[in-house]
Amino acid sequence: APRELIENEKELLNSADLVFTGGQSLYEAKRDRHPSVHAFPSSIDFHHFAEARKLAANAEPEDQASIAHPRIGYCGVIDERIDFDIIDGMAKARPDWQIVMIGPFAKVDPEQLPHHPNIHYLGQKEYKDLPKYLAGWDVAMMPFAINDATKFISPTKTPEYLAAGKPVVSTAIRDVVRPYGELGLVSIASTLDEFLRAAASNGMDEGALPIDWLKNVDAFLGKNSWDRTWKEMAKLILQKGKEKTSHRLAREAEAGFFRDRNAEDNAEITDISPDMA
Repeated sequence: APRELIENEKELLNSADLVFTGGQSLYEAKRDRHPSVHAFPSSIDFHHFAEARKLAANAEPEDQASIAHPRIGYCGVIDERIDFDIIDGMAKARPDWQIVMIGPFAKVDPEQLPHHPNIHYLGQKEYKDLPKYLAGWDVAMMPFAINDATKFISPTKTPEYLAAGKPVVSTAIRDVVRPYGELGLVSIASTLDEFLRAAASNGMDEGALPIDWLKNVDAFLGKNSWDRTWKEMAKLILQKGKEKTSHRLAREAEAGFFRDRNAEDNAEITDISPDMA
């Protein structure tokens, strides 16, 4: 990131009335730097992604239909935040597993990425078509590297994968570990071996999730929606607006009071006759 980013952030925080953070870890990093910081982690368009649970096998997109099973997939920007050693290692260790990578490339040279017969880079897809792709996966993954670029990310794809009804394996991203990992909704893996074991036990081999897993997923996601997020944000915005209006009116009233008093005092001085003076 540019060096001036830190100074720009200070300037932004100093000028802002409210600060919203896109995740809990980012909130914890910024809450002492502004008097009104509020966490709003990634939410979910549940009904859109839950369509993946209903789609029949023959509804699968053509470019994915020819890929064998089992499949483990990633959907998102393919950039420097991805741990390509995990992708490469998984492809080599399990040539029978098919790795589906959906999304545009950014800040990386596609030619320098891992290329094996069982890795399939399908490119960027339209939002409306994502459930069709997710429906054809056995496991969803978030193979993020643990570095400065991922220190405060709160991946929107976490609840999207879950809404699609897919078991999820992720590296130890803080906002995934807490709450998803701690609640047993997402499997957390810190090494390639752990990632392989987690993927195998979640459906890439014969493993199976607990019977109540999907029920717990839906109970958690049921408390979240982008509409609810916006309502909470709007409530804070309106409240802050009322506070600022109240303070402004109070300042104007105070200024008006002193203007009136000064005018009265000046009038009294003007009314004093030379003899009285």
